[in-house]
Amino acid sequence: MKVSGFSFIRNAITYDYPIVEAIQSILPLCDEVVIAVGKSDDATRELIASIDPKVRIIDTLWDDSLREGGRVLAVETDKAFAEISQDSDWAFYIQGDEVIHEKYHDAIRAGMQEHLDNPQVDGLLFNYLHFYGSYDYVGTSTKWYHSEIRIVRKRDDIFSFRDAQGFRKRPDDLLRVKALDAYVYHYGWVKAPEAMQKKQESFHKLWHDDQWMEQNIAQAESFDYLAHIKELGKFDGTHPKVMQARIDEKNWKFDYDISYNRTSLKDRFKKAVKKYAGLDFSYQNYKLLK
Repeated sequence: MKVSGFSFIRNAITYDYPIVEAIQSILPLCDEVVIAVGKSDDATRELIASIDPKVRIIDTLWDDSLREGGRVLAVETDKAFAEISQDSDWAFYIQGDEVIHEKYHDAIRAGMQEHLDNPQVDGLLFNYLHFYGSYDYVGTSTKWYHSEIRIVRKRDDIFSFRDAQGFRKRPDDLLRVKALDAYVYHYGWVKAPEAMQKKQESFHKLWHDDQWMEQNIAQAESFDYLAHIKELGKFDGTHPKVMQARIDEKNWKFDYDISYNRTSLKDRFKKAVKKYAGLDFSYQNYKLLK
């Protein structure tokens, strides 16, 4: 069984992406990792090149005119996907702010092996933990996506969908997937407030025009985490080992009193229906096989 990892990145240092940790977290499961490194204003390329001999860089130039719906992110994902070895059985996708805990490696490897020869399975589905504000809190409202495809077959008919959150197969069909008992740890909302503010001012340009940016993104020196959240849960587990140095170096403080959670009536209804009736009304960009 051959497994190739792939991802994309640009300006990782400027916007404090844990891309090194992301790549390191899947390296033990991959025979190679292909990273599409966009032309950057910092030393992102040198950073990626220093990680491991199994990491292969392809240099790309982002089309910043693709601002509707984050389309450029899918384009860059597809560039990396196209360059992985053609004889790979599985392609393991990881984004620059996602990390896999080592405790799930055995389950992931076993899942790939179990479904290797089943042509009905197009990909494998992961659960998600979305950290917010610090490494101690996770999002618990239904606005956070709870699962997504992160391992797919190496096939020409599979492509990155919309803003690169998931995948589909041509012409525009849902992938048939099996669920893994494994989580992706998403750290996209854990940065120093100053770095998060820079990210907000830059990243939303990939989705919206200048007028929207002026009306919706506040100009500030630092991001106000408390002003943008209504519900969190306390995280009492462990983080991936590759994240420990980054956690130890955290230089900002974020506290949240979960007793002040303001769960909307809509959210309470959705959670109750899922808990007691087993019905899930969340958006699903896949077809889950039993």
